[in-house]
Amino acid sequence: MPAHYNVLFLCTGNSARSILAEGILNHKGGGAFTAYSAGSHPSGAVRPEALRQLELAHIPTAGLRSKSWDEFAGADAPKMNFVFTVCDNAAKEVCPFWPGQPMTAHWGIPDPAAVKGTPEEIARAFRDAFIVLDRRIGLFVSLPLGALDQLAIKREVDSIGRS
Repeated sequence: MPAHYNVLFLCTGNSARSILAEGILNHKGGGAFTAYSAGSHPSGAVRPEALRQLELAHIPTAGLRSKSWDEFAGADAPKMNFVFTVCDNAAKEVCPFWPGQPMTAHWGIPDPAAVKGTPEEIARAFRDAFIVLDRRIGLFVSLPLGALDQLAIKREVDSIGRS
């Protein structure tokens, strides 16, 4: 396995969950990871509540934008080692499929952008999504990726998604 890993977080709108994951991993990855995010049907805008959660955690938000996963399918795109979908299957969302050879896993996270309610309820939904992603990414970056074979990594990554 390489010493540096590219990770793509995919979701439908690329406005909240995948953006949070990109920011968190780029912050926690210690130079061993470069995170990207994209959507199958990008909204075109990052939710301000997602940016606020990152800012509260002192995670840089510069350069975060809603984009299509097509940007990562071209020949000049970075080669991905891992692809995580963060769409919540329970909400019956359509999750994008990533072709190719990276290891993939599904980390279903309820969509905070779909929450209707008071500003406090919406903020809580974004905070909850952030906390779950932060915990899963913390576990992911602690894996001894260089010492594990592909199958063992796949089992570990899948188990993080179930936590």
